[in-house]
Amino acid sequence: MVSLRWRLTLFYTALLAVLLTVVAVAALYMMRTSLIRGLDRELQDTYSSFTAVASTLNLGSRNAQVVRDESGQPIILRYQFPSSSIQVEELSFYDLQSLTSELQTARTAPERARLLGFLRAMMNASRQVIAIDPTQPIRLEDQELIQLIEAPDGQLLMNRLVKETFKKEPTLMRVLVRLGPVQLHPAPLGSPEDTSQTLAVTYVGRSLDEISDTLAQLRSVIMLLFLAGLASAGTGAYLLAGQALSPLRQVQRAAERIGGQNLGERVPEPQTDDEVQALAQALNGMLGRLEQSFESQRRFTSDASHELRTPVTAISGHASYLLRRTSPTGQQAESLKIIQSESERLTNLIASLLQLARSDSGALVLNKAPIFSTLFLGEISRELAPLAQAQQTTLDVSGQDIPFEGDPDRLKQVIINLVGNALKAGARTVTLRSALEDGGTQVHLRVQDDGPGIPEDQLERLFDRFYRLEDSRSRDQGGAGLGLSIAKGIVDAHGGRIWLESTLGQGTTAHVLLPVGNVPVLDEDDVP
Repeated sequence: MVSLRWRLTLFYTALLAVLLTVVAVAALYMMRTSLIRGLDRELQDTYSSFTAVASTLNLGSRNAQVVRDESGQPIILRYQFPSSSIQVEELSFYDLQSLTSELQTARTAPERARLLGFLRAMMNASRQVIAIDPTQPIRLEDQELIQLIEAPDGQLLMNRLVKETFKKEPTLMRVLVRLGPVQLHPAPLGSPEDTSQTLAVTYVGRSLDEISDTLAQLRSVIMLLFLAGLASAGTGAYLLAGQALSPLRQVQRAAERIGGQNLGERVPEPQTDDEVQALAQALNGMLGRLEQSFESQRRFTSDASHELRTPVTAISGHASYLLRRTSPTGQQAESLKIIQSESERLTNLIASLLQLARSDSGALVLNKAPIFSTLFLGEISRELAPLAQAQQTTLDVSGQDIPFEGDPDRLKQVIINLVGNALKAGARTVTLRSALEDGGTQVHLRVQDDGPGIPEDQLERLFDRFYRLEDSRSRDQGGAGLGLSIAKGIVDAHGGRIWLESTLGQGTTAHVLLPVGNVPVLDEDDVP
């Protein structure tokens, strides 16, 4: 399960990642837009510069005395515009107004197709290229040509793959396409320059490689900043979340220490004026109410047990007196013996209730002393041997002899109760075993029998007070269903653990795991 600290860290890191992504995308978009706009301005400037010098070179004449390279392109323009690719196509039979009017007149598809075909013929026949492969010139689609003619400013901006001269692969370029009058021929002597201008489609292209490289570098820088930001944000969020959750962890640790025996303790209330402080106050209020309820219950059990002792003792004493000093009939004597037996059972029940009340209140006093496990189990075996022999049951003691610290009388009560349960169940063999576990820090005591076993769904309930598997049999043998509850209270007071494992038809094993305590810690290999 992912802790709250990590969930908060992941949440804030993911939130920052989203924000950084948005900022990065916005920065890249703005940078690309700015670079494209700058390139578009350069294309406009190049177009203006080109139209200004075109008339001096007499590009409109194939026979002009212009120095050209082997591909037929003017060398001077290659030097004047080294970073640009230029293409010019004349529409000498039209001016801009007449071309627009004729396009509007051609409404049907065949008419437009004839017009566009005628225009393309003129464009192909008059094409001049600079730094562009003449075999693969820039060509406009029909729709692009119509859009160019109808454009209010007479221009298009587009990205197009252009095959440059002496390059093997096409280059992605930003291309400005202008439809307008260009003076490609020198004006006759004494004539205005406007009269020598020819309507032409002029293409001015500039490679997008520099922009792509700039954007790639910018993406790399943003990615590094993104990763560094995420790492810093994740670390900061983890530390801040830990600091924010520190009061809550203190409340959690304090709440985990509080149990039925120390309900008087309270969780710390951090002075944070937030939900954590309110939660601590609510927990303390709940603990106060639980403490009052438990105290009332323990007081009632203790008081009731004390009050019952006197009348029960009196009843048992009077029954014994009548049996010894009078001569009752057979039926009367049987009734008196039943009264005496039930009084003894009730006395044991009252003693058990008092012990449970002390255990619940934390008043169960332990007189700890060193114990050797095998000797301890052997003593219990000898004490219960007459009872086991009476029902033909074998008691066996085995395992490592492990020194540990505990209350011998209390722990003897636990083991006797477990062995007694096995005998009541009709076991023929009961084995008492001890072993060292958890690196020599705990001693493991087992009581294993070959009785009928216990259903799995009832194993945990056996530690509930007054719970019995077979009420009639237990009652006949003096059981009240409190033995395992008392045993669990004693083991808990020692800081240990008790549980049962059973298989129907194969028997039951009771486990008691106790800390070794303040005795020399032994390795398992050192124990005989």
